[in-house]
Amino acid sequence: MIDILQRISRLLSAHTSAFIIGTALCAMALPQLFGWVSGLTQTAVLGVIMLSMGMTLTAADFRHLAAHPACIAVGTVAQYTLMPLIAWALTLAMRLDASLAIGIVLVGCCPGGVSSNIMSFLCKGDVAFSVGMTTVSTLLSPLVTPMLVLWIAGQSVEVDAAGMFVNILIVTLLPVGIGFGLNTWLGRRSGFGTVRSLMPGVSVAGLACIVGGVICSVHSQLLEHGWELFGLTFAVVLCHNSLGYALGYLAARLFAMDRARRRTLSIEVGMQNAGLATNLAANFFMAANPLSVVPCAISCVWHSISGTLLAQLFVWKDNRNGKETETE
Repeated sequence: MIDILQRISRLLSAHTSAFIIGTALCAMALPQLFGWVSGLTQTAVLGVIMLSMGMTLTAADFRHLAAHPACIAVGTVAQYTLMPLIAWALTLAMRLDASLAIGIVLVGCCPGGVSSNIMSFLCKGDVAFSVGMTTVSTLLSPLVTPMLVLWIAGQSVEVDAAGMFVNILIVTLLPVGIGFGLNTWLGRRSGFGTVRSLMPGVSVAGLACIVGGVICSVHSQLLEHGWELFGLTFAVVLCHNSLGYALGYLAARLFAMDRARRRTLSIEVGMQNAGLATNLAANFFMAANPLSVVPCAISCVWHSISGTLLAQLFVWKDNRNGKETETE
């Protein structure tokens, strides 16, 4: 039975994009299947995803952070400056209404997505650097994310910064800390290793559930506004995500990082924890701004797809060149 579950976990990890797209299409056709993923249930699912990330962390990862503070600092600053500013600029350039603007700003102000570590591995990036950046941005998120949202969106909407701080603390730091503690104390036991091997699949399934739940919650709005709403929102998400990849890569070149870290920084900056953004939108903004969750939901799906495509593009470039080079 365990072998079957491990195969399923590997299958989900290898085909994350296809699984997320399939779930999104299923949720559009049968939204009632995901009606249960809302409120506290959605928060619990996100907590499980963050727990799975914590279970991959070791003391060696934190020693790696301490040994490379400059690169981590550059990456974290890029994460929390480029993406919020790009989001803010897009809301102005595309003249988005308050609800959609809140959604894309939330995505921009969240930490790096947990699946970015998988993408860095796939494209021969620096996985330790990726884990380090994701860890640091997640640890900072209870303070930085509410502060940035208040600064960018606070002039037009009421932002419960204190409530967001507590919420992010509960759904990020607490499960990550528990996962790290379990890995530290039980990591050498074979039974725990088996459980840990299943967590990537659990994370993908959890992300799919969040996407399905979000689509269920906005299904009526999507039907009411039709392709016009979807097209506009997807265009914003596409621009936000693509500019994040490009500017993240340029920032790494500016600071003379090697090829592996350039790729990693590009992915880390471009891929946000849209699941967390979705949770925040549902808990703090959706009542007054029901469409605020739409950019978050589309980002959940698109970031997984685009991250996979970018990783494959990097690998294709290596294969075309015939060997690994340090010039990109």
